[in-house]
Amino acid sequence: MFPQNELQKTPQTTQTNGEAKQKEQKIKLTEHPKKFLFVSIESLSGDLAWQFKKEGHEVKIYIKAEVDNDVYDGFLDKVSDWEKSIEWADVIVFDDVGFGKKADELRAKGKLVIGGSEYSDKLETDREFGQNEMKRIGLNVLPHWDFTDFGEAIEFIKNNPERYVFKPSDSTSSISKGILFMAQEEDGKDLIQILEQNKKLWAKKIKKFQLQKRAVGVEIAVGAFFNGNDFVYPINVNFEHKKLFPGDLGPYTGEMGTLMFWSQPNELFNATLLKMKDDLVKAKYCGYIDINCIANAKGIYPLEFTSRFGYPTISIQLEGITDEAGEMFFKMAKGEAFEFKTKKGFQIGVVIAVPPFPFDDQKEFFIYKDLSIMFKKPNLDGVHLGDVKLVNDTWTLAGESGYALVVTGAGNTVEEARKQAYKRVRNILLQNMYYRTDIGEKWAEDSDKLHTEGYLYSNKK
Repeated sequence: MFPQNELQKTPQTTQTNGEAKQKEQKIKLTEHPKKFLFVSIESLSGDLAWQFKKEGHEVKIYIKAEVDNDVYDGFLDKVSDWEKSIEWADVIVFDDVGFGKKADELRAKGKLVIGGSEYSDKLETDREFGQNEMKRIGLNVLPHWDFTDFGEAIEFIKNNPERYVFKPSDSTSSISKGILFMAQEEDGKDLIQILEQNKKLWAKKIKKFQLQKRAVGVEIAVGAFFNGNDFVYPINVNFEHKKLFPGDLGPYTGEMGTLMFWSQPNELFNATLLKMKDDLVKAKYCGYIDINCIANAKGIYPLEFTSRFGYPTISIQLEGITDEAGEMFFKMAKGEAFEFKTKKGFQIGVVIAVPPFPFDDQKEFFIYKDLSIMFKKPNLDGVHLGDVKLVNDTWTLAGESGYALVVTGAGNTVEEARKQAYKRVRNILLQNMYYRTDIGEKWAEDSDKLHTEGYLYSNKK
């Protein structure tokens, strides 16, 4: 069932800022420090690496993107050639798709690797392949059609009027993958207009895309860590908020915040992700994987895989994991069977951004680069790294994205988690920062629908 009685309204014990600061500074150091090498195309996994470092592990990080060359300065030790540190590392962590082939090679040589495989990379980057894999293992796949020509797609909608979702489907950049449109009109005319208006521009960026029949229901994702042999429990159920503004308005950003909770395997997990176990074992996958779905009275309809850490998902998960994270990931990389401990209730994460996020504009970000991030009270509980650096003990903006921080909170109820997260947000002083104020507000409505269908009830493995 879903976590800790949602009707319970007893507030959690509140700490003073001094006590909270003391707790944050006195993270229990590991008795068995390990060496972790993080490999990143963009500056994605620094917050996880920082957590490992705070626990007493040795950490090095490589970031390929030149525009991110100052991100995490002062927080983490960087290397310019990650392959020279392979022998140094106890565990190599690939934080994004695109490293699958290299990860497979290193695993074959006996290295402990957390990250993708060629198979899992393809699940995410090739939507057609991912959908076909879902269909092969017996999932309820929504009808979809793949295209390489925008004119053909426009004619298809005209001849088959319907509400579709437009999704890029190849290994394009994360920016191009943000180009997603959900038709609102029953005959798809609004999507036709969008495609007609942008086909010349998008044709330069998107070589392959998919039209998927749109289903109406609760958008929900279920994910779990995998150790190469089996899932590591508990599982994670989460509700992403992908658009920039409250009320799901504005452009897609990837994610502006998330509500989540940990659970024993439930009907949602058993009907979707669990069925991937044999294929993940064959791929020797080790890391986090989830399936985003639409759930309604007719069934569960999986939409897409994320075969890597999610961002800011991993930071919010750290809010809920009570075991030492570094030791947990080391055991997972070794293929050990274990269960980790988590908080009861819910966790909330809120992305804090400044212009030009979610867009690219170097001239605009020049206004904000190196700007100080200040805290009204010296309390960093629930504050997670975005694209920032540490200069003379002062947090400042780095890189060019405007993706500044992730702020998390937890509670026995969603409302408690929201109150804690937004109280922490209000402790931050950052010029022109913006964030969504409605993360988790739809839980009451969504939970009623999911409860009625029984999708969140826990089952025995």
